[in-house]
Amino acid sequence: MKISVVIPVFREEGIAALLDDLLTRQDAYDAEFIIVDGAPEHDTLDRIADPRVTDLRVTPPRTTAPCIIGLTSSPGRGVQQNRGAEAASGDILLFLHADTLLPVQAFTLIRQALANPAFAGGAFSLAYVPATPGLSFIAAAANLRSRRTRVPYGDQAIFVRHSVFRELGGFSPLPLMEDLEFMTRLRRHGHRISILAMTVRTSARRHLREGILRCTLRNLLLRLLYHCGVRPSLLAALYRRHGV
Repeated sequence: MKISVVIPVFREEGIAALLDDLLTRQDAYDAEFIIVDGAPEHDTLDRIADPRVTDLRVTPPRTTAPCIIGLTSSPGRGVQQNRGAEAASGDILLFLHADTLLPVQAFTLIRQALANPAFAGGAFSLAYVPATPGLSFIAAAANLRSRRTRVPYGDQAIFVRHSVFRELGGFSPLPLMEDLEFMTRLRRHGHRISILAMTVRTSARRHLREGILRCTLRNLLLRLLYHCGVRPSLLAALYRRHGV
């Protein structure tokens, strides 16, 4: 099964390191990596200088070797991810945040998980780097929640069958919580979701910059308000107002 990795970016300085990690994986032999830049100046795409990049910003010919497709889009993670999915040719879509590194043999683990036709999608478990005691506790709580609810968040590297993604109409164009809304919708349609034990390593830069307690409490409040039916546009405004 071919995997298309969709990476939404917005003024992301670490994109070259992420691509280097992805392109050197032995189990990514037939994968494609679709970078969707939502910044008006498209500066993330401009940072990429790699001899393995083929026809950047233009969909390249389909080959059996890993390739990179660079696209531009309006800002908004849901919008950008839908844009990437439209250009994808893989059987499986993997939505990867630019500050998240996959575990060893991640592509093999995804193929194994979806080799079972009973599952439509899934995600990895979560770990933060650096792994302070406070952040390790937050990650453990997040993993417990996702295993119980089967509704993971985007920083856990969500993956889904391409056919199912199209069937559900992709991500809703929400300014916030697009990952939660999609995975909840996936489950409500009766699709089973696999939560893998292996962990992705997600940067804790936002937590460390804003303060771990402040960032955690704000995120919990936003999720509570979302479940109470508060409009995502209002949640996005609160997120921006209380961010640092």
